[in-house]
Amino acid sequence: MRAIIGIGNPGSSYQFNKHNTGFLLIDYFAKLNSINFIPSKYSYYQASGAIGPASYVLIKPTTYVNKSGIAAQEVVENLNLSHEDLLVVCDDVYLDTGSFKVKLSGGDGGHNGLSSIIYHLNTINFLRIKIGVGRSSEETKLADHVLSDFSDEEEPILAHVFKNSSILIREFITGGTGKMLEANSKLYNEENENLN
Repeated sequence: MRAIIGIGNPGSSYQFNKHNTGFLLIDYFAKLNSINFIPSKYSYYQASGAIGPASYVLIKPTTYVNKSGIAAQEVVENLNLSHEDLLVVCDDVYLDTGSFKVKLSGGDGGHNGLSSIIYHLNTINFLRIKIGVGRSSEETKLADHVLSDFSDEEEPILAHVFKNSSILIREFITGGTGKMLEANSKLYNEENENLN
């Protein structure tokens, strides 16, 4: 069993915010795999599925971004997971819209959701996919930027990132971190070839 946790805020008013990129990505993956989210008795919605013999669960915390770690801790304890079986997906203001980065470990990068997960799991050693949402302009405060919706122009760019990120999630589910990193290298090389 592997768990993929999207970071985001519950509620329709936040649905398409940049800060909800984690939710949007796992919604996209759930739709690709024809599975639906249902409430749990814990601090999250979940959607369970399998790819061949590899089972997985997608998680959307109901705690709001800043307390994402509460749900992450519940998932790890309830499913008896190791940190190697966990993948967190979130937004990143330090990456341009249309880009993404895989990280094996590290600090929170100023992201309160990651900070909460690090605190509650008491480790920095868990896998992440960070999706770029761009930097705020000087006139726009960071909080206002991440709580703003994606523009119509950004949506097709985001769809391309979600397509590639979903390939990585699938590889993580079926083959773990190693297979995901191999797929990430392949995607990186293909993207660079297309630019040349």
